[in-house]
Amino acid sequence: QVQLVESGGGSVQAGGSLRLSCSASGYTYTDYCLAWFRQAPGKAREGVASIDGDGSTNYVHSVKGRFTISRDNAKSTHYLQISSRKPDGTAVYYCADSWGGPGGSCFGDLQDYEYNYWGQGTQVTVSS
Repeated sequence: QVQLVESGGGSVQAGGSLRLSCSASGYTYTDYCLAWFRQAPGKAREGVASIDGDGSTNYVHSVKGRFTISRDNAKSTHYLQISSRKPDGTAVYYCADSWGGPGGSCFGDLQDYEYNYWGQGTQVTVSS
């Protein structure tokens, strides 16, 4: 049974940082593209970042230079480091995985319909 479990959410002041973790089980981890999405209050869910099996990353323009996605294949865990200067980082953050074949290639453009498995979501609140 595939399971994604997130941790690390909470409150942080603008200018601070927070690291989210997503631990996976139940499938061949290295065959999957890994991603993070977020949903701010009153807004649609949006893709934030993705990382393939070789470590190549992709970010939505609004978070480039502030957020960092990484993965540890030995631990079947991927991470999102959030450094937010403004409260715009406040949202529920979701991890997600998409099958990418051997090597875990990422296809598409960080659209939620491209992803097969989802975590339960974790709240991040950035205060000014």
